[in-house]
Parts: sequence; structure tokens; C-alpha cells
Amino acid sequence: MRPILFILAFISLGMLETYAQKPFYNTEDGLIAQGYDVVEYFKGKAMEGSNKFSVKHDGVTFQFSSDENTKKFVSSPEKYIPQYGGWCAYAMGAKGEKVTINPKTFEIRDGKLYLFYNAFFNNTFESWKKEGPDKLRKQADENWKATKHQ
Repeated sequence: MRPILFILAFISLGMLETYAQKPFYNTEDGLIAQGYDVVEYFKGKAMEGSNKFSVKHDGVTFQFSSDENTKKFVSSPEKYIPQYGGWCAYAMGAKGEKVTINPKTFEIRDGKLYLFYNAFFNNTFESWKKEGPDKLRKQADENWKATKHQ
């Protein structure tokens, strides 16, 4: 009986860990940045990753376009993780809301990756630039503290 209880407890803990990570990270399609290579953004390109080059970090899956990018991420993951868990930076700053992104719409600012919603005639990256990234980042940082685990 004890081994069964141990197994059930172990499975439950794994499910809790997965559940706890879901709200924090934007894992549309089960992947960060919808499977785009977060290292490639720092080279100025939005490039899809591949199942062939995938890594699990902090309970979520990151995909990369090359073995080189995979190694760069593994050696320094915090450098490449998108701000606000990969949710739209503008929505987090303007409204404190978790909004999905278009992985092709991004900005590298002060060595950090910001992703944005861009669909249906609403490119939030343009709003971000117009309203002032410094002001919005400051507000997004505050909003993120309050909403990241919701």
C-alpha cells in the first residue's frame, strides 16, 4: 500500500509543478515564444526552433534553431528568457494583463527580450514605442510582480 501512496504523491507533486509553471510562462503550443528560438532574437532575427534542439528549463520547453544556440541558452538561460514570462510586454505595462504574443514581433532593449501581440490591426510594439518603453517597462515590472503567478 505504501508504494502506491508514494507513487501517487510523486505524480501529484509533478502535476502541481506543471500547474504552477503554466500561469507564469506563456506556453502556447506547450512552448516558450511559440517555439521560436530565444537566442536568435539577440541576433536580430525571429526564427522558429526545432524539436531536434529543445531544452526544458524551469519546467517549460524552449526550442532552438541550432545546436550552437541550444548550448548558448544552457550556459546562461537567464540571459535569454523573455521578460514577463513571454507574455506581451505592452499589455503587461499598460494594463497588467497576460496577453499572448506574435513571436515575430519583438525588441531587445538593454540586453533583455520583450515580445508583443501583433494581430488584427493591433501591433502593440508600435504602441510600446509611441507611449514610451521606459515608462511602460517600469509599470510592467510592477504589474508583473502582482500578476505573474495568477
